[in-house]
Amino acid sequence: MRNIYDLTLKELEDYFISIGEKSFRGTQVFESLYKKRLNSFDEMTNISKEMRKKLKENFSLHKIKLLITQKGDKVNKYLFELEDGNKIESVLMFHNYGISICVSSQVGCNMGCTFCESGRLKKIRNLLAYEIVEQILLIEEETKKKITHVVVMGIGEPFDNYENVLRFVKIINCNKGIDLGSRHITISTCGIIPGIKKFMEEEGQVNLAVSLHAPNDELRRKIMPIAKVYQLDDLMNTIKEYIKKTNRRVTFEYIMLDGINDNEKEAKELVKLLKGINCYVNLIPYNETENIGFKRSKEWKILAFYDILKSNKINATIRKEFGGSVDAACGQLRANN
Repeated sequence: MRNIYDLTLKELEDYFISIGEKSFRGTQVFESLYKKRLNSFDEMTNISKEMRKKLKENFSLHKIKLLITQKGDKVNKYLFELEDGNKIESVLMFHNYGISICVSSQVGCNMGCTFCESGRLKKIRNLLAYEIVEQILLIEEETKKKITHVVVMGIGEPFDNYENVLRFVKIINCNKGIDLGSRHITISTCGIIPGIKKFMEEEGQVNLAVSLHAPNDELRRKIMPIAKVYQLDDLMNTIKEYIKKTNRRVTFEYIMLDGINDNEKEAKELVKLLKGINCYVNLIPYNETENIGFKRSKEWKILAFYDILKSNKINATIRKEFGGSVDAACGQLRANN
C-alpha cells in the first residue's frame, strides 16, 4: 500500500479523477496533510465518508518513527527509524535568517568519500519521497517551529536517488502544502554529471551545491572515488553549461583538510579553476571523527586560503560551524544509536 505522503498534488488530483470525483478533492486532501497536519483520514471531514473509506483502502498514513533527539547549541540532531527498521539522521539548525534542516536521501552512501563518516555505511537503499518529506513533518511537529530552508545534504548522494529526491522537492515546494520556496531548497551532489544534466532541465529555482574538495584530479581521486568516474574538466564543463542554461549561481563545497588540500598551492589552483564562473565557495572546517584519520586545517590556514580566494575575486565564505557537540556537523551523520 502506497504512503500518501509520497504523492504530489497532481497525483492526488489524478487519483480522485480516476475514481470519478472532481480534482479539487485531491487539493483538499493535500491541504489536510500539509496545511492542517491531520494525522488520520477520519479527521478529513471536508470529504465524504465514502471518499475517506477509499483513501484508507488505497493509501497508508504511516509515518517514520522519531527515536532520539540530541540538542546542542543552535542545533538539534534527530535519529529516525524507517518501516523496515533502517535508520537515518537529520539535522536542524537555527540561523539568524531562519531555521534550516539537512535531510538524508539514502540509507547509507556508496560515494565513499574518505573523509566522510556517513560513507562508512554502504548504501542499503534509496529513501522514498515520503521518507524524506516526513523528516520535515516530524521535526516541525517536535519543535513547533516552521522550517524555512532545506538542504538535501545528509546521508546519501541525492543524484543517486534522483527521482525520489525530485518528487520530494515537488511535494515540499507546492503552495498548497509545505510551500517552501525553490530558492530555499538546495540539493548537494559530489559531482554526478548525468544528474546535473537532468537537473538543469527541471523547472524552478532550486539551488545546486557541488562537493568539490580539491582543485585537481589527482588530489580529488585520492579523497573522492567519484572523481575516478567523472573527471574534473568534464564536471566543470557541465557546471558551466548548467549556469548558462539556468542563470543560477552554483555553490562549491570545500572541506579543509590539514596538509591535504589547504595549502597556498591548492588555493591558487582553485582560483584558476573557478575564475569567471558564477559561483561561490563554501570553505568548511573539517569535523574530525574517531574513525577517520583526517585532521582539521589550522585556523590560520583556513583564513589564508580564504584571503587568496577573495583577493582574486572568488566569492567565498567560511561555514559557520553547527553540530559538532552532537556529532551532527558536516560529514558526521551516520545513523548510529
